[in-house]
Amino acid sequence: MKNIYSNIFTFNKKISKKAIKCLNNSNVVGLPTETVYGLGGNAYDKSSIKKIYYLKKRPKSNPLIIHYYNLDDAIKDVEINENFLKLFKKFCPGPITFILKKKKNSKIHELASAKLKTVAVRFPSHRAIRSILKEINFPLAMPSANRSTYVSPVSAKDVFDEFKNKVQIIVDGGNSKIGIESTVIDLTNDPQVLRPGIIGSKSIEKILNIKFKKSFKKNYNKSPGMMKKHYSPGIPVIINQKKHDKKSAFIYLGKRYKNKKDFFSLSINSNLKEAASNLYKIFRIIKKKGYKKIQISNIPKKSFGIAINDRIIKASKF
Repeated sequence: MKNIYSNIFTFNKKISKKAIKCLNNSNVVGLPTETVYGLGGNAYDKSSIKKIYYLKKRPKSNPLIIHYYNLDDAIKDVEINENFLKLFKKFCPGPITFILKKKKNSKIHELASAKLKTVAVRFPSHRAIRSILKEINFPLAMPSANRSTYVSPVSAKDVFDEFKNKVQIIVDGGNSKIGIESTVIDLTNDPQVLRPGIIGSKSIEKILNIKFKKSFKKNYNKSPGMMKKHYSPGIPVIINQKKHDKKSAFIYLGKRYKNKKDFFSLSINSNLKEAASNLYKIFRIIKKKGYKKIQISNIPKKSFGIAINDRIIKASKF
């Protein structure tokens, strides 16, 4: 099928070089990761960072995740510790972000870290972004490629829907396999998960040989994803619904309403991992179909369902 989008390019060596040239010129690029698509720019460059915040209409108090190719690159900017090394060895490259202390001689521009003394650091596993990170001499500041507070993109076309031709290059690396943002863990003091993701708290507890506190103060801005309203499809989202109101889109788990109009299953097999990967895709489908409201049935608060509930609760703050 012919590509009708002038700024979407299928990932290959030629497009990788084109994207790198764009990044070297202080521009931003739409890039695929295993979690969601990101809007990447030079983390050391003020102009690049300002473009990211401007395009996303993102509050300057909300820091960006900085993406690295390997540990040797990251230790130039952040202070690592034993807990980080344990998790890095087990999960990286992969869908986990670490909050670490920023080194005094770090080149990360203060705008990217929201003038904080900490940095959100990630090592993505998608081959397209890794090939680019390997060839450039700076890390990428890269939040999700969507307007602030709205649903994250899981395909190159989603990125186009958000920004049209305002982004010169969108690298198409296929649909994001995980489909929700990375787990975020603060390692600057006692480890705490700030944003749940596909890597669950129990897995992290096992590696670190700890037990997380059941409650802790969350009203600070060390990490992306902490805003009360987030991941919104742009229409009201009502959660924990038992009955369909006969006019809204209804999201559920399983196959009870298979092929029925207005009903959208996150996973016919009630697989929570699959449900997480389908959430944003279904949000976008529903919005494009013209529905004015979304109802969501109860999603089990276990395993990958914890991350799903985090996203839909914030999406419901319309």
